[in-house]
Amino acid sequence: MKDKKVLGRLGEKLAASLLRRKGYKILERNFQSRLGEIDIVAVDGDTLVFVEVKARIGRKFGLPEEAVRPWKLKAIEKVGAYFRLLHPETPEAQRIDVVAIELDEDGKVIRQELIKNTTG
Repeated sequence: MKDKKVLGRLGEKLAASLLRRKGYKILERNFQSRLGEIDIVAVDGDTLVFVEVKARIGRKFGLPEEAVRPWKLKAIEKVGAYFRLLHPETPEAQRIDVVAIELDEDGKVIRQELIKNTTG
């Protein structure tokens, strides 16, 4: 699986499935604005959650979650603020979660991890 877009779509599909199993309600996938993108917007209990999904094949370039840099979290916060303007009915409390997914060369899941309240 060499195509990054295919890997990204597969990662987001797997992440959405994991989040649903954990009780999250998915509001939107790939929410975009001129400020950037949020992979998944969901609600977990009474908290609005902006989810960054990172999928990688193997560990050659490190763990997937290590690719979520502080600048990316700041960008998610900005896009999240815009989302809230468009959707004032969403819960007031919010956080950023990361779903890290490791796959083998055949696209089989090696590890899936939900990391709540990521701060960088």
